[in-house]
Amino acid sequence: MITLRDVTIGFGGPLVLEGIDLQVELGEHIGLLGRNGTGKTTLLKLLAGLLLPDEGVVFRQQGLRVAYLAQDVPEDLEGTVGEVIAGGLPPVEARTPGASEDVQAEAAWRSRQQVETILSRMQLDPVADFRSLSAGYKRRVLLARGLVSDPDLVLLDEPTNHLDIEAITWLEDFLARYRGTLVFVTHDRTFLRRLAARIIEVDSGRLVDWACDYATFLARKQAVLEAEATQAVEFDKKLAQEEAWIRQGIEARRTRNEGRVRALEQLRQRRSERREGGLLRMRIQEAERSGRLVLKAEHIGFAYGGQPVVKDFSTTIMRGDRVGIVGPNGSGKTTLLRLLLGDLAPQTGRVRHGTNLSIAYFDQLRGQLREDWTVFDNVMDGADYVVVNGRRRHIIGYLQDFLFPPERTRVYAGTLSGGERNRLLLARLFAKPANVLVFDEPTNDLDLETLELLEDLLLQYEGTLLLVSHDRELLNNVVTSTLAVERDGRVGEYAGGYDDWVRQRPAANGGAASQATRPEAGRAGAGRPQTPSAAAARKLTFREQRELEALPAQIEALEAEQAALYARLADPALYQAGGEDVVEATARLAAVEQELPVLYARWEELEALADR
Repeated sequence: MITLRDVTIGFGGPLVLEGIDLQVELGEHIGLLGRNGTGKTTLLKLLAGLLLPDEGVVFRQQGLRVAYLAQDVPEDLEGTVGEVIAGGLPPVEARTPGASEDVQAEAAWRSRQQVETILSRMQLDPVADFRSLSAGYKRRVLLARGLVSDPDLVLLDEPTNHLDIEAITWLEDFLARYRGTLVFVTHDRTFLRRLAARIIEVDSGRLVDWACDYATFLARKQAVLEAEATQAVEFDKKLAQEEAWIRQGIEARRTRNEGRVRALEQLRQRRSERREGGLLRMRIQEAERSGRLVLKAEHIGFAYGGQPVVKDFSTTIMRGDRVGIVGPNGSGKTTLLRLLLGDLAPQTGRVRHGTNLSIAYFDQLRGQLREDWTVFDNVMDGADYVVVNGRRRHIIGYLQDFLFPPERTRVYAGTLSGGERNRLLLARLFAKPANVLVFDEPTNDLDLETLELLEDLLLQYEGTLLLVSHDRELLNNVVTSTLAVERDGRVGEYAGGYDDWVRQRPAANGGAASQATRPEAGRAGAGRPQTPSAAAARKLTFREQRELEALPAQIEALEAEQAALYARLADPALYQAGGEDVVEATARLAAVEQELPVLYARWEELEALADR
């Protein structure tokens, strides 16, 4: 459909993309990965034809129709939903130049049919005012506007950003059924796992095509990183030896081997060409332990204009608890947070706080940042130094841990990208010790690397955590209980993370919806349909119980073999040994990758039976 050949593009500084090649084939679902600022959006705009390369060529299939959904909602769009969607169609005159009135009338009728069809498929109200819609529905309308012309290729830039879980799962289900070609950028790992059949990584101006799904990419990437680290250590060791040799005394320099000198020059050149991104080194500073009780809410309630936001809610949060907060956009998650923290007084009930609380609050609107201040000044309100775990550090060195090079520390916060602002707010929060961390949508605009590091830090954190997020994988991995805020002001409390909430929530909210939100659901019982009554009555047999007990060890052994095979295939020595070993290792890896999902599905099926 589209071919990029030796394409280079830059915007005045270092090249964003340098000599890249890419082919997009019919029907592919491609996920683009990479750090913030590496060029993912630039690549999407090249594919969309919105940018032209500085060098190289872009070949497009003749008559190719492309729909592009940008990160931000255009501010100039207005009118009804039906009018906005119809704006995605080319004018009738452009499609039928010089045609008779009858032909043009028929084309106009077809246009109306296309709009009505897409309105029905995407469950949208044609007469609703576009400006009055939530962010999630606005993005749904913009997707409909792109799809109404029946495009051959759909390009999505962070389609899940600022959407609630309900909107994300709807979009995920819709795109999973979509049979066209997709290229998308996202930081939502569950979204990636379900939709991406091919991963392309943008790294240091180059593209790495992994030609696999996201789960396989993670395993292969880890093996490659380990191999590269080993090779880099060996290279640096050899370079250091040669540098020591060239600096020997006068006698050694008189007799040195000129060929060896030339080899050293080549090593120096290779070292200088090695483009390395900075390393994130974020650290959370923990304050002295709080009291055992962090907070206790008793029958609290709050309403705006008579509309209940929180209704008769009680909870107790103890030291070390990790609480996730979920709910639709506009349901009152941030209001609930402010009530619990004491920033907002409840209209009914009361909130009691424990002793020795030191709270760090990540505001999704980034209100703590002064846009007219520099990055440097925002960290410690203008101070030159920060104390990190008892050690005094200069702000410029500290900011480099958050990927701000020295020249970026003097720019104004208002000029930063969304990802940079989030990293700056994290730098400000982590500059001071805290025993209660409160995060309100911290993952918006963060790249996967920063998100995964933040997740690791939260897992190691021993204080108390309150986390509002629409990132399902982050909730599953980090929190131990979930507060679910409903639109009518009710707040339910559930043990576990997102998947546990989906499983436990009332049947009125679950059912088919819970199946849709979990891509793994339904795989285990494929091919063995059961009636509802039979499924409910079904119990584990003795044989199945023994099988369930043995499955974790089988899965662990296969995963260990899979990791060993990745490492083996990443070793250049394997390819020097001969072709048969490569073929054998590749075939075994393919067999293992087919066997693992079957075992996981069986494990889920037996565990579900055991829970009854």
